[in-house]
Amino acid sequence: MGFFDFLKKSAEPAAPAAPAFPLVLAADAKGAVVPMEQIPDEVFAQGILGQCCGIDPTEGKVYAPIDGEITQAPDSGHALGIQGIGDVEVLIHVGVDTVEMKGDGFSPKVKVGDKIKKGDLLLEMDLTKIAAAGHPAVVITVITNTDDFAGVEVVASGTVEPGADLIKISK
Repeated sequence: MGFFDFLKKSAEPAAPAAPAFPLVLAADAKGAVVPMEQIPDEVFAQGILGQCCGIDPTEGKVYAPIDGEITQAPDSGHALGIQGIGDVEVLIHVGVDTVEMKGDGFSPKVKVGDKIKKGDLLLEMDLTKIAAAGHPAVVITVITNTDDFAGVEVVASGTVEPGADLIKISK
Protein backbone atom coordinates (compact mmCIF):
# COMPACT_ATOMS: atom_id res chain seq x y z
CA MET A 1 0.00 0.00 0.00
CA GLY A 2 1.44 3.31 -1.07
CA PHE A 3 1.60 6.36 1.13
CA PHE A 4 -1.31 8.16 -0.66
CA ASP A 5 -3.50 5.09 -1.34
CA PHE A 6 -5.76 6.04 1.57
CA LEU A 7 -6.86 9.08 -0.44
CA LYS A 8 -8.10 6.89 -3.29
CA LYS A 9 -10.48 4.82 -1.16
CA SER A 10 -14.03 6.03 -1.27
CA ALA A 11 -15.53 6.72 2.10
CA GLU A 12 -18.18 4.30 3.28
CA PRO A 13 -21.59 5.94 3.06
CA ALA A 14 -22.77 6.86 6.53
CA ALA A 15 -25.83 5.04 7.83
CA PRO A 16 -28.82 7.36 8.09
CA ALA A 17 -29.07 8.88 11.53
CA ALA A 18 -31.72 7.40 13.79
CA PRO A 19 -34.63 9.83 14.07
CA ALA A 20 -34.76 11.85 17.25
CA PHE A 21 -37.72 11.30 19.53
CA PRO A 22 -40.11 12.80 20.19
CA LEU A 23 -41.07 12.71 16.51
CA VAL A 24 -43.71 15.16 15.34
CA LEU A 25 -46.01 14.31 12.47
CA ALA A 26 -47.16 17.21 10.34
CA ALA A 27 -50.72 18.11 9.50
CA ASP A 28 -51.48 16.36 6.20
CA ALA A 29 -54.28 18.69 5.11
CA LYS A 30 -55.57 22.24 5.51
CA GLY A 31 -58.61 22.55 7.74
CA ALA A 32 -60.03 22.14 11.23
CA VAL A 33 -58.60 19.50 13.58
CA VAL A 34 -61.14 16.86 14.64
CA PRO A 35 -60.34 15.09 17.95
CA MET A 36 -60.35 11.28 17.75
CA GLU A 37 -63.57 10.94 19.77
CA GLN A 38 -65.41 13.22 17.31
CA ILE A 39 -64.44 11.39 14.10
CA PRO A 40 -67.75 10.25 12.53
CA ASP A 41 -66.69 6.58 12.32
CA GLU A 42 -66.69 4.39 15.43
CA VAL A 43 -63.61 2.35 14.42
CA PHE A 44 -61.51 5.52 14.36
CA ALA A 45 -63.35 7.35 17.17
CA GLN A 46 -62.71 4.46 19.57
CA GLY A 47 -59.03 4.20 18.59
CA ILE A 48 -59.42 0.59 17.48
CA LEU A 49 -56.76 1.01 14.77
CA GLY A 50 -54.59 3.24 16.99
CA GLN A 51 -54.44 6.78 18.27
CA CYS A 52 -55.56 9.23 15.62
CA CYS A 53 -57.13 12.54 14.79
CA GLY A 54 -58.82 14.02 11.79
CA ILE A 55 -58.74 17.19 9.77
CA ASP A 56 -61.96 18.46 8.18
CA PRO A 57 -60.37 19.65 4.93
CA THR A 58 -60.95 23.02 3.29
CA GLU A 59 -58.98 22.06 0.18
CA GLY A 60 -58.63 18.78 -1.69
CA LYS A 61 -54.98 17.98 -1.09
CA VAL A 62 -53.30 15.51 1.27
CA TYR A 63 -49.61 15.77 2.12
CA ALA A 64 -47.08 13.42 3.75
CA PRO A 65 -47.04 13.83 7.54
CA ILE A 66 -43.66 12.07 7.89
CA ASP A 67 -40.69 10.86 5.85
CA GLY A 68 -41.03 7.22 4.84
CA GLU A 69 -42.23 4.77 2.22
CA ILE A 70 -45.71 4.06 0.86
CA THR A 71 -46.71 0.53 1.95
CA GLN A 72 -50.40 0.55 1.00
CA ALA A 73 -52.22 2.34 -1.80
CA PRO A 74 -55.57 0.72 -2.61
CA ASP A 75 -57.03 1.27 -6.09
CA SER A 76 -59.88 3.24 -4.51
CA GLY A 77 -57.38 6.03 -3.78
CA HIS A 78 -59.07 6.88 -0.47
CA ALA A 79 -56.30 5.64 1.84
CA LEU A 80 -52.53 5.26 2.11
CA GLY A 81 -50.24 3.31 4.41
CA ILE A 82 -46.83 4.74 5.28
CA GLN A 83 -43.85 3.07 6.97
CA GLY A 84 -42.37 6.17 8.53
CA ILE A 85 -39.01 6.93 10.05
CA GLY A 86 -38.56 5.69 13.61
CA ASP A 87 -40.72 2.64 12.77
CA VAL A 88 -43.87 4.79 12.92
CA GLU A 89 -46.69 3.16 10.96
CA VAL A 90 -49.22 5.66 9.61
CA LEU A 91 -52.58 5.14 7.95
CA ILE A 92 -54.12 8.10 6.17
CA HIS A 93 -57.81 7.48 5.52
CA VAL A 94 -59.68 10.13 3.52
CA GLY A 95 -63.33 10.38 4.41
CA VAL A 96 -65.78 8.01 6.03
CA ASP A 97 -67.09 5.12 3.89
CA THR A 98 -65.43 6.69 0.84
CA VAL A 99 -64.25 3.25 -0.30
CA GLU A 100 -67.82 3.02 -1.70
CA MET A 101 -66.86 5.71 -4.24
CA LYS A 102 -64.52 3.20 -5.94
CA GLY A 103 -61.89 5.85 -6.65
CA ASP A 104 -64.24 8.45 -8.13
CA GLY A 105 -63.02 11.82 -6.88
CA PHE A 106 -59.58 10.60 -5.75
CA SER A 107 -56.31 11.14 -7.59
CA PRO A 108 -53.33 9.45 -5.86
CA LYS A 109 -49.90 10.94 -6.61
CA VAL A 110 -47.89 8.03 -5.10
CA LYS A 111 -47.77 4.24 -5.35
CA VAL A 112 -46.53 1.38 -3.17
CA GLY A 113 -42.76 1.51 -2.80
CA ASP A 114 -42.44 5.27 -3.34
CA LYS A 115 -40.11 7.04 -0.92
CA ILE A 116 -41.72 10.19 0.45
CA LYS A 117 -40.64 13.25 2.41
CA LYS A 118 -42.72 15.17 4.92
CA GLY A 119 -44.77 17.70 2.94
CA ASP A 120 -44.89 15.78 -0.37
CA LEU A 121 -48.29 15.83 -2.13
CA LEU A 122 -49.75 12.31 -1.71
CA LEU A 123 -53.20 12.64 -3.22
CA GLU A 124 -55.85 15.01 -4.41
CA MET A 125 -59.56 14.63 -3.73
CA ASP A 126 -62.68 16.29 -5.03
CA LEU A 127 -64.43 17.59 -1.94
CA THR A 128 -67.58 18.38 -3.94
CA LYS A 129 -67.86 14.76 -5.17
CA ILE A 130 -67.28 13.39 -1.67
CA ALA A 131 -70.03 15.65 -0.27
CA ALA A 132 -72.38 14.78 -3.16
CA ALA A 133 -71.88 11.08 -2.34
CA GLY A 134 -73.00 11.83 1.22
CA HIS A 135 -69.67 11.14 2.95
CA PRO A 136 -67.78 13.21 5.51
CA ALA A 137 -64.43 14.17 3.92
CA VAL A 138 -62.43 14.17 7.18
CA VAL A 139 -58.77 13.20 6.59
CA ILE A 140 -57.93 10.73 9.37
CA THR A 141 -54.30 10.19 10.42
CA VAL A 142 -53.78 7.01 12.49
CA ILE A 143 -50.64 5.73 14.22
CA THR A 144 -51.43 2.04 13.68
CA ASN A 145 -48.63 0.82 15.95
CA THR A 146 -49.50 3.14 18.84
CA ASP A 147 -48.66 0.41 21.37
CA ASP A 148 -44.99 0.49 20.27
CA PHE A 149 -44.56 3.97 21.74
CA ALA A 150 -44.65 5.50 25.22
CA GLY A 151 -46.89 8.30 24.01
CA VAL A 152 -48.91 9.38 20.98
CA GLU A 153 -50.41 12.80 21.57
CA VAL A 154 -52.39 15.13 19.31
CA VAL A 155 -50.76 18.56 19.75
CA ALA A 156 -52.88 20.57 17.29
CA SER A 157 -56.28 22.15 17.66
CA GLY A 158 -58.36 24.63 15.75
CA THR A 159 -57.41 25.31 12.15
CA VAL A 160 -54.13 24.01 10.74
CA GLU A 161 -52.12 24.44 7.57
CA PRO A 162 -50.30 21.50 5.97
CA GLY A 163 -46.95 21.04 7.70
CA ALA A 164 -48.07 22.35 11.11
CA ASP A 165 -47.34 20.13 14.11
CA LEU A 166 -50.15 17.56 14.47
CA ILE A 167 -49.15 14.46 16.48
CA LYS A 168 -46.18 14.01 18.84
CA ILE A 169 -44.77 10.50 19.30
CA SER A 170 -42.52 9.62 22.25
CA LYS A 171 -40.39 6.48 22.64
